[in-house]
Amino acid sequence: MSYYELKKAVEYLKSRGVPQPEIGIILGSGLGDFADGLEERFAIPYAEIPGFPVSTVKGHKGNLVFGRASGRQVAVMQGRFHLYEGYPIDKVVFATRVLGLLGIKVLIVTNAAGGINEGFRPGDLMVIKDHINLAGENPAAGEEIPELGPRFFDMTFAYDAELRDKAKIIFKEAGLEYKEGVYAFMKGPSYETPAEIRMLRVLGADAVGMSTVPEVIAARQMGIKVLGISCITNMAAGILDKPLSHAEVLEVSEKVKEKFVRVLKGIIGMI
Repeated sequence: MSYYELKKAVEYLKSRGVPQPEIGIILGSGLGDFADGLEERFAIPYAEIPGFPVSTVKGHKGNLVFGRASGRQVAVMQGRFHLYEGYPIDKVVFATRVLGLLGIKVLIVTNAAGGINEGFRPGDLMVIKDHINLAGENPAAGEEIPELGPRFFDMTFAYDAELRDKAKIIFKEAGLEYKEGVYAFMKGPSYETPAEIRMLRVLGADAVGMSTVPEVIAARQMGIKVLGISCITNMAAGILDKPLSHAEVLEVSEKVKEKFVRVLKGIIGMI
């Protein structure tokens, strides 16, 4: 990925008259309907944007949607890109980089995740407090591009503490329970084995998924504050005596959609 490719995408979006977003939002599997309810909604398919990959995963609509939510100007990704789709890491974070160059100050990342913590249940929403990158990939590796931030940067506060506190307030005001925990990133696309889940539990992970971490690293390099929320769609391998499936992920996401949208709107209004 070159800076020229990123600028080309940014210039195209500006030529389409998109408003400058304050907040970027990346929606995970089955959670894309939030973008359909935006005010002054303006959607652009990924396929029309220079340099953008195309999402190939069921449950990811593949649109970049601009509009207003809770009085704030937002840019919403209906679907993301993954290493397991065969994309290199720079393409996985291409859209995140573009949103940063468009001027977002906050990135909200959501995902569907498997519950490792046995206190979790499918349908829980987890505020991410930290992550473990086990994919062996980092989007900041390679050519140094000063416009995207420093080569060496701190990840102590990858998930902004103030934003997490605001999210917790919204959950409490809405009378909704929430979890807080550590998200482990695995490449996929196969689900983890029971032995791998036992390993992740020893490492301190509460949930596991195949996304989010590359985007968070890219955003933090660019100085963008991050809030992450996982929808626990299934219990991880070996916890329950049944096989895992993507159909279950989409089914549980559909059930929690209303709760998720309510929380997301409340958080945006507090930022």
